[in-house]
Amino acid sequence: SASDRLIGSAVPSSPQLSPTTGQLPPMSNTGSPRFRSTSSMQGFSELARERSKTVTSFYNQSAIDVSAEKASVRLTLATLLYSGKSPDGHHILSSAKYLHKELPVRIAHRIKGFRSLPFIIGCNPTILQVHELYIRAYHMLSDFPPIKDQDMEARFCKLVQQLLDDHKDVVTMLAQGFRECRRHVQDEMILRSFLDTTLCSRLGIRMLATHHLALHEENADFVGIICRRLSPKKIIEKWVDFARRLCEHQYGNSPRVRINGHVAARFPFIPLPLDYILPELLKNAMRATMESHLDTPYNVPDVVVTIANNDIDFVIRISDRGGGIPHNIVDKVMDYHFSTAEESAQDPRMSNLFNNITNSGNQSSPMHGFGFGLPTSRAYAEYLGGSLSVQSMQGIGTDVYLRLRHIDGKGESFRV
Repeated sequence: SASDRLIGSAVPSSPQLSPTTGQLPPMSNTGSPRFRSTSSMQGFSELARERSKTVTSFYNQSAIDVSAEKASVRLTLATLLYSGKSPDGHHILSSAKYLHKELPVRIAHRIKGFRSLPFIIGCNPTILQVHELYIRAYHMLSDFPPIKDQDMEARFCKLVQQLLDDHKDVVTMLAQGFRECRRHVQDEMILRSFLDTTLCSRLGIRMLATHHLALHEENADFVGIICRRLSPKKIIEKWVDFARRLCEHQYGNSPRVRINGHVAARFPFIPLPLDYILPELLKNAMRATMESHLDTPYNVPDVVVTIANNDIDFVIRISDRGGGIPHNIVDKVMDYHFSTAEESAQDPRMSNLFNNITNSGNQSSPMHGFGFGLPTSRAYAEYLGGSLSVQSMQGIGTDVYLRLRHIDGKGESFRV
């Protein structure tokens, strides 16, 4: 039918104006206190004023179109690591100039992605809200004057920090928005490719922005966000403690975790993506272990983490004895919004506890129960030139292999 064709079609490039006012229909959900940006909004009226301004010009912004045609300039981390520090602070100025030019292009690419979503998805209030955050960020960055001196660079840092704060809930909002219009998605691949691209681009933008801000800090072990001598064992231990606390809170106990393999390995790497991926994989392993041993919660098998390091990449394998993934869902665990939490013996409202705790701190990814954890981790691993694969032995347990490429290994370094 005609309405079905409308539902499936892409968002038109001109705005859908209301015949009476000549404006786009106002967006609902404006008052949602959960998602209102915190740091930069002075009250509701400013938000409403800005909203009517951005929404009326939602789809016809030529500046964004021009930027979206430009290619983004992706840097290898080796470049970031070895561009080093200059005593006169010149490295900070050149980093700011690069960001000032690069961020609007990357954000314009994302806006183009939102515009090409099927109409009924693009109109979802929560997804529109994210779309709008990107439009606003684009204009704030584009309107910022050229960076010629350190005063200007300091102002630019404030803007970048503000935008990082404004966008911290974007993954949660996208997860919620897509869940709300899930039943309208005819083609799973549209959803997957949009989310893969959007989430990885967001990770890249956050890494570059955080790296620039971190260049101002004096820390002998770090160049920006790159740790010169990262110990995989230490970072795994940090997230094991986090996941065990969550697990004990929910189940009254948690599996022990043994770490073996190349435990003494140290090499330059960025903690940031590992801080997203590791807690997710460890939580999954612990939850599977506890839920497959509900009768004996104080006698559960260990989770074993093995580190393998070579001169091209490093691999972290997480093995649990949680019964494995059933045959009928093993192919779906990498799909967005496919969550075993909903199928689990636990009340899903209890599962939300994971969200609440995981959402606080630097790691604002609501990865339990939304079904975003594994696919997001896979997308991040692939973005960083690596892979995430799952091997399940039904009836026994699951092995997850996270493989990541070295920054300065024999193989080609990945770009962000």
